[in-house]
Amino acid sequence: MTPTKEKSFFIGMKDFLKLIRFNNLMIIFMTQWLGRIFLIGPYQEWKDHFTDIGFWLLTFSTMLIAAAGYIINDYYDIKIDAVNKPKKQVVGKVMKRRVAILTHTVFNFVAIVIGLFLSKEIGTIFFFTTFWLWLYSNNLKRRAFIGNLSVAAMTSMSIFLINIYFIEHNKAVYQFGLFAFFVSIIREVIKDLEDKEGDAQFGCKTLPIIWGDKKTKQFVYVLFALFVILSALIIQRIENEYFQYYFSGLIIPAFFLMFMLHRASSVRNYHDISKWIKYYMLAGIVGMVFV
Repeated sequence: MTPTKEKSFFIGMKDFLKLIRFNNLMIIFMTQWLGRIFLIGPYQEWKDHFTDIGFWLLTFSTMLIAAAGYIINDYYDIKIDAVNKPKKQVVGKVMKRRVAILTHTVFNFVAIVIGLFLSKEIGTIFFFTTFWLWLYSNNLKRRAFIGNLSVAAMTSMSIFLINIYFIEHNKAVYQFGLFAFFVSIIREVIKDLEDKEGDAQFGCKTLPIIWGDKKTKQFVYVLFALFVILSALIIQRIENEYFQYYFSGLIIPAFFLMFMLHRASSVRNYHDISKWIKYYMLAGIVGMVFV
């Protein structure tokens, strides 16, 4: 199946928001600001936090990089998306491919400039992140597990940036980053199970294609066990008892998700699990308020 011919140089706002995954960008925005207010502090009137122009720039540039990553990913996945999700396809169907590349380049350039303005460390991280996201879309995502690992690392980086910006070693930030990393990598593997048919048609070497569904599920169980063990080690080192209670309780629905995965056998099942994991990650992020 080939994608529909591009229609116009310009696209509507609805299609553009779909292209940059606006809902996901809002999750990044909320994650960084909740971390800044409730984990870093200092504790003060909540309105005072929003006068930090530097952190506004950090959040904005992080969202630009994420949006650029989604665009370049769709650029290289035109044929695959025509099979896996034709109704959601924008690049090559609504937006011209050269416009997608231009938008991707501008977003990355602006983000890196802002990063260098904030600090050399952040600017350097942004530069390598943009390069890695391009490499992921162009090559790595079609390789078993490396692509999944790359997405998870980029997801957790949006949280770790809080410690880098404030030059902190806040253990709570590290725990939320660890949570985001493992939940993201598990979700990415499950999405590979969902997209196995389309990926196989275009030569992708994802875990479900190489190992099959059964072994891939077993690998997810191992990732989940590793997440529980590492979380327990970090939680024990944090004095905030509310934090300990919340993350201990947050592990319980994760067992239910693993049970759903054990019973899953269809594309629809995997899609539902992927959706619930997204809500699960959101619940973990909102937990910053209670910590």
